[in-house]
Amino acid sequence: MTCIYKQAQFLTSAFKISQLIEDDGLEIAFAGRSNAGKSTAINALTQQKNLCKTSKTPGRTQLINFFSLEENRRLVDLPGYGYAKVPKKMRQHWNHVLSRYLLERQSLQGLIIVVDIRRGLGDMDWGLIDMVDINLPVHILLTKSDKLKQAARMKVIKETRQQLKNDGISVSAFSALNGQGRDDFEAACNRFLQVGEQIR
Repeated sequence: MTCIYKQAQFLTSAFKISQLIEDDGLEIAFAGRSNAGKSTAINALTQQKNLCKTSKTPGRTQLINFFSLEENRRLVDLPGYGYAKVPKKMRQHWNHVLSRYLLERQSLQGLIIVVDIRRGLGDMDWGLIDMVDINLPVHILLTKSDKLKQAARMKVIKETRQQLKNDGISVSAFSALNGQGRDDFEAACNRFLQVGEQIR
């Protein structure tokens, strides 16, 4: 099967709900704490180094960024959360916009929550999981897995699954550096985007 992710192209950015593109087709969104490796994971998935701008400065992604794939499928990069230096007014704005996007968007088929494997799930990650609840399929992507040895890596994956206690939430580890766990990551995206199936 052709990898549709290589074909990803930037579509548009949105700051307000009114700027979101038309709500049709299928899309998956990527969320996570600032500096969890969200943009890097999307770049690795699409095999494009500069599709998403990456930065060592947390809080860089300030817009909802849409990327087109084939057959009316999309990837969506959401602003990182949990960065204290973002002004309070901006945080309130994004809380409002993101909650509406996640709860009201009909074309949104799944949410990838990107988590640094060394930090584990934080309060804001849990808040996001609680907010979407059973309304949206979730996959936890434990990034930077090359930073841990295999035994430690497997332990974190097991503990994360136990914490979630929810069969509807899948978990996998991924390293953009060496490609470890790429197949599981791509499989989760394929599942959400119904790759190989016709969009009705």
